Amino acid sequence: MELGYFAVMDAQDEMLLREQLGELRSKHRELDARLAEIELAAAHDQLTLTRLKKQKLVLKDQINRLEDRLFPDIIA
Repeated sequence: MELGYFAVMDAQDEMLLREQLGELRSKHRELDARLAEIELAAAHDQLTLTRLKKQKLVLKDQINRLEDRLFPDIIA
């Protein structure tokens, strides 16, 4: 049900969002680990590093959007 800006979420929707959030956080951590490995390599590939950093930022944006849906910042 839609109430202005905020939607009323049922338990199934919330569970789905929490699953998606967990998956995105896991992918974000994996990318972070890969970036650290590449940066430590003596001859790291700058193009690969840049691409991974962009992927990490996209994941972080998706995580933030899901968190905003799960935990809306309601101003009283």
